[in-house]
Amino acid sequence: MSEQAARKQKQPRPAPRRLKGFRDIPAGPILAREQMIRTIREVYERYGFSPLETPALEYVDCLGKFLPEADQPDAGIFAFRDEDDEWVGLRYDLTAPLSRYVAANINELSTPFRRYQVGPVWRMDKPGPGRFREFTQFDFDSVGTASMIADAEACTIMADVLEALGIRRGDYVIRVNNRKVLNGVLERIGGQAGLDYGVQLNVLRTIDKLDKAGLAGVAELLSSGRKDESGAFIPGLGLAAGPIDRIMAYLGSGAPTRAAVLDALAAQVEGSEIGAQGVDELRQIDAFLAAGGYDESRVVFDPTVVRGLEYYTGPVFEGVLTFEISDDDGSPRQFGSVFGGGRYDGLVQRFLGREIPATGGSIGVDRLLAALLHLGAVRSEPAVARVLVTRLDKTMTGDYQRLAARLRAAGINTELYVGTQNIGKQFKYASDTGKIAVVVMGSDEAARGEVSIKDLRLGDELSREIGEDRKRWLEQQPAQLSAPLDGMVEAVRGILGRYSE
Repeated sequence: MSEQAARKQKQPRPAPRRLKGFRDIPAGPILAREQMIRTIREVYERYGFSPLETPALEYVDCLGKFLPEADQPDAGIFAFRDEDDEWVGLRYDLTAPLSRYVAANINELSTPFRRYQVGPVWRMDKPGPGRFREFTQFDFDSVGTASMIADAEACTIMADVLEALGIRRGDYVIRVNNRKVLNGVLERIGGQAGLDYGVQLNVLRTIDKLDKAGLAGVAELLSSGRKDESGAFIPGLGLAAGPIDRIMAYLGSGAPTRAAVLDALAAQVEGSEIGAQGVDELRQIDAFLAAGGYDESRVVFDPTVVRGLEYYTGPVFEGVLTFEISDDDGSPRQFGSVFGGGRYDGLVQRFLGREIPATGGSIGVDRLLAALLHLGAVRSEPAVARVLVTRLDKTMTGDYQRLAARLRAAGINTELYVGTQNIGKQFKYASDTGKIAVVVMGSDEAARGEVSIKDLRLGDELSREIGEDRKRWLEQQPAQLSAPLDGMVEAVRGILGRYSE
């Protein structure tokens, strides 16, 4: 053995490892996701939004530090120093890059600037079941308008998207609140308890944990702390009983109608100018929703909605799927949030020094897709090509190529089988990869100028039961038909048409 060969032999083979919090996605979910994204895009464009793409990498100071994170440049995000020794990071959402784009192009943009964007984002969160460090968002935003019509439209857009995807009314709700209202509550508390901005921000983030911790858990986190599900102790904010009671009273201000919630919130912020502004903005949103026919069966006002990101300045909203699923332990729970957003009037201001009002929403594509697959609203199909042309005779390869080419020329996605000529393996492959129709032509069919076409979904037997017994396959009815070569395209279309969405 040569010295070079010996060195190669000694080199360890790399393990096929995958980064924690990341995943490989096979064809089926990808195709289902594309189907879902097409529907969402149609709704966004119906409202007048146009596409925009921004880079995955941004300077960290342009992204800003709006995640719940520690005080170092790369905390909460994936970041590194570039060749100029500047911090560069993968975007953690699509809104921060949008604000940079608007600031850089403000003189050329027509306002309101309305854009949509779909793409991956990255966060260095703790991974867990259904929680990944790379995930996809699909955003829409209106920049350059302070009108509450834009915020109300965010709610109607989300309702329209969910219904266009096949989610029925009653299986979802759009929940709306206003950060100014909560700021008004905290302002009243601050007058007697001296809450500084940092404490107020931590209160917001604590309330945002309500869905997981419950009201009692939030009260504990506002006070001395609590143990989470793993048994780990989470320190509390150490607020006194009076401020905690005021916050809990605010969280209990929900009511069956939007008008009743508005009255309850007005009482909670009495004497606070910022709180009164928030209530008035919600009244404007309510009027627009009512005029469009979006009642409480679709959009509600909910004081518990705060959203975790720091940059929200006014109305905030989230889309929640209310149907039940089973946890890993079998206990029922609601599916939960698949959409969130709100008004961020100060985000572009960081670059320009003047306020540029903006509002928008973001769909969690992966979570929404999981919901649609659960409901059967989209199918996880394993193949793009729904037709397979088999190869039975190695002397007829040119004929098979011409069959596949004829189907493709007719706009039918068709795969020519390139593996072994064993018919059983070919049918198993067709079944495993989600094919609907299989085209077969042997020497006998060729002599008659026709092909045999198998409808796999109509057939009773799976390919593994067929083996190499072609005669048995040919005897199966009604999943099989014969067609002349000139009629092959229409015959295949007829089979595919049975299963069109």
